Amino acid sequence: MPTSIDECAGQLLAQGYVAQRELATAAFLALRLQRPLFLEGEPGTGKTEIAKTLAAMLGRPLLRLQCYEGLDMAAAAYEWNYARQMLEIKTADARLSADDLFSRRFLVPRALLQALELPGPPVLLIDELDRADEPFEAFLLEVLSEFQLTIPELGTIKAAEPPIVVITSNRTREIHDAVKRRCLYHWVDFPDAARELEILRQRVPGAPEALARQVVAFIQGLRMLDLYKLPGVAETIEWSRALLELNAVALDPQTVQQTLGVLLKYQDDIARVQGSEAARLLEQVRAQVHHG
Repeated sequence: MPTSIDECAGQLLAQGYVAQRELATAAFLALRLQRPLFLEGEPGTGKTEIAKTLAAMLGRPLLRLQCYEGLDMAAAAYEWNYARQMLEIKTADARLSADDLFSRRFLVPRALLQALELPGPPVLLIDELDRADEPFEAFLLEVLSEFQLTIPELGTIKAAEPPIVVITSNRTREIHDAVKRRCLYHWVDFPDAARELEILRQRVPGAPEALARQVVAFIQGLRMLDLYKLPGVAETIEWSRALLELNAVALDPQTVQQTLGVLLKYQDDIARVQGSEAARLLEQVRAQVHHG
């Protein structure tokens, strides 16, 4: 467990995660204060990756609860094994009581309950909470504030040691204040050019320096355009790897044209960029890199 912000940032960097000072501070405080960390920001800015990095950094297991519309407690926390209960009823010699039927051996734990019971404790990633329905947030409040879960038929299960909780949201809708109040909050923005270049050096160490600088400058330019979906850091890394596979040592119009689908995921965005816009950006990149 890190004992300072600098140590936390250094340990994250050792795992290949280049964190802003503010994010390193939020992560450090979340660990020291045993508070959930709530991260909002554009897709592809490294929110999910911070949970994976914390798990690797601390040597803890990672439990991921991927949120989606219709997610309920049966999928997120626990459910009763009704098939086994019915089989038990049919095969039992004596009549079973309700306590027998709703004992622990019939309980199927899911991510939230597993996070409270695993030793370690684990890192619990509640990913893209904004995709879940609003009522689901109410189910989380007990876990986030007390690190416990009340099962009506069984009782309250409390973590011996609180799990490390990271919640992410792409802000497709607002998350209720009741959830945010129980967390430390940080907005994860697109990195500036210097930090994005450092991320690229960490994640794609085989990329030539000149190519890496051109990639970062081109993507920084793309983010200035009015696109439906701006490319994130994940796309920066992916594009760099793709360019290496194509043995590219520098950006050229043909290579950019042929690989726009690695960067942009909507045809309207590709149509907006390809051709003259890509050429303009490329010319701008060459001028920046040359003068830099």
